[in-house]
Amino acid sequence: MKKLNKYNIYYSWLLLAVVVLPMAACKKYLDNVPKDSIAGDVQWSNETTADLFLNDIYHQINNQGDTPDPLDSYTDDNDGGPYWKSWRWRQGIIGPGVEDGTPQENDGNASNYEEWNAVYAKIRKCNTFIQEVNAHSANLSQAYRNKRIDEVRFLRAFFYSYLWMHVGGLPIITVPQDRSTDTHDELFKPRSTFGDTFNFIDTQLDSVVNNNYLAKKYNAGEADAGRATIGAALALKGWIELYAASPAFNTASAVMGSDPNKFFSFGNTDVTRYTKAAATNKKFMDELGGTYGLYPDMTTFWKESNEYNTEVIFDRQAVANTTGSAFCLFGGPVYIQGQYFTWGNYDPTQELVDQFRMDNGLPITDPKSGYDPQHPYLHREKRFYDWIVYDGAPYKQNWMTGTDTIFTRINKVHPSLNEIDFGSSDVSNTAYYFKKRLNPDIRPSGGASDGVNYVYFRYAEVLLNYAEAQNEAGGPSADVYAALDKIRVRSQLPTLEAAYGGQTLSQEQMRAVIRNERRVELCWENKRYYDIIRWRIAESVLNVDRHGMKITNTSPADNKGVWKYEPVLLNHPHVFTPKMYLNPIPQPVIDRNPNIKQNPNY
Repeated sequence: MKKLNKYNIYYSWLLLAVVVLPMAACKKYLDNVPKDSIAGDVQWSNETTADLFLNDIYHQINNQGDTPDPLDSYTDDNDGGPYWKSWRWRQGIIGPGVEDGTPQENDGNASNYEEWNAVYAKIRKCNTFIQEVNAHSANLSQAYRNKRIDEVRFLRAFFYSYLWMHVGGLPIITVPQDRSTDTHDELFKPRSTFGDTFNFIDTQLDSVVNNNYLAKKYNAGEADAGRATIGAALALKGWIELYAASPAFNTASAVMGSDPNKFFSFGNTDVTRYTKAAATNKKFMDELGGTYGLYPDMTTFWKESNEYNTEVIFDRQAVANTTGSAFCLFGGPVYIQGQYFTWGNYDPTQELVDQFRMDNGLPITDPKSGYDPQHPYLHREKRFYDWIVYDGAPYKQNWMTGTDTIFTRINKVHPSLNEIDFGSSDVSNTAYYFKKRLNPDIRPSGGASDGVNYVYFRYAEVLLNYAEAQNEAGGPSADVYAALDKIRVRSQLPTLEAAYGGQTLSQEQMRAVIRNERRVELCWENKRYYDIIRWRIAESVLNVDRHGMKITNTSPADNKGVWKYEPVLLNHPHVFTPKMYLNPIPQPVIDRNPNIKQNPNY
């Protein structure tokens, strides 16, 4: 069986390019060469060469860490720089002819999951693989065909799901289109409804799970580590079911206005959609909970040596200096031990920082929490110290020779290079930096130096998905408390019952707890965007300016006064209109296929 681990997927991809271009010495293997150029009996003559084609499909999975403008910059959690698409998007500048109709794509390798042509090129590769494997079945074992086709059906559902979340209903294409033989109707397919697109993706994943041809999970060192699994299929299924059941889409009142074609809503409200999502996530917990689990130390989760750990469900392969990323260059403290190291694009807002609880498990807004706004960084929960770099925070990564202290305060006596910036330098405008997901072993540098896999799904998200779906379906049952408490205990927080003194939370109160827990636990993992969209709160949270923390001394000439902590407005773009709940269909797509109808107000 062909080994897929991160090194072999790279080398098999390189081998394919060598086979295709034996005489093209001037071209690099990274050139955009059609990977189906090994035709017919050669490409599909045996399992090894067929796997070359499949490994190229795996390579189409986006490395979302390889961009200075991640999806979190399109939310109220991160304040990135003014150089990127997110800055224009937050001004409400969006349309089918603006930024090629793809507002979230800055770097194709990282973010073309929402770009129509790129996604359908990936889907075509999937359809081609399935068609050719079936056509050349005599050359391939039944076990190979069963397993590999289900891997590709998962990948196709994965690619469809991201575009669906960004634009709504899609044309469903399951075979490679051919201009020379297909009819007009086969070539120019219209968009399916939001519900039909969801049902297609969901049914495909359900089939993969029920077929049981795939492994439950792969661990580090196993030959197929990195391939699709039952765990990945069930996690994606549980997620899209929760997404579809959420208020923005599970409604008769479409979030963008009139929706006669039902491109972005079901057209009705049905609480059983939550019931279905709860059941799927509970199935994962019950049947795979012994295989997956919470990783004990999240400070070491994003290290190459800890990849494929018990919490990782599905990730995108990366190899340092070849198919890795520059994630560690794009963010983190700009100046470390007096030297310039990063671009400073990963800057938490005060709004996110305020979501981290006190170490007694209570939110800072609770009178019993003990929060002191003039000592805001004392007695906070463990995740705050693990993931947020704040004024006075000790900063030590494994590549550093010693511990630095990061000061973001305005200090006239002892100025800091990381002092909060109210201009346009790389230094943070919020007085905070993210530390989460930074590989502690990698000195920030350009290129593809960071070889940590990009994690799409981990077990904590399954627990959160279940808790939310179950609470919406039937209220805060004991199982909801139990799922949340597993995450809280891992974070050294008291259980919900202990934190709230045995108080029984209402469904609405539990909803607030779940949304807070989700925002904190999954912060900086490109999840917040989908949450504020599906919860239908983007208009509320993105139409107000965000804050940073201005820290000054009451006696600035000699620092003999007290340090004053003052949240200040960033005065950065903050426009969100209802049409922005979904992206436009790029104008060239509609020009080529008049059967494709545009999303409203574009």
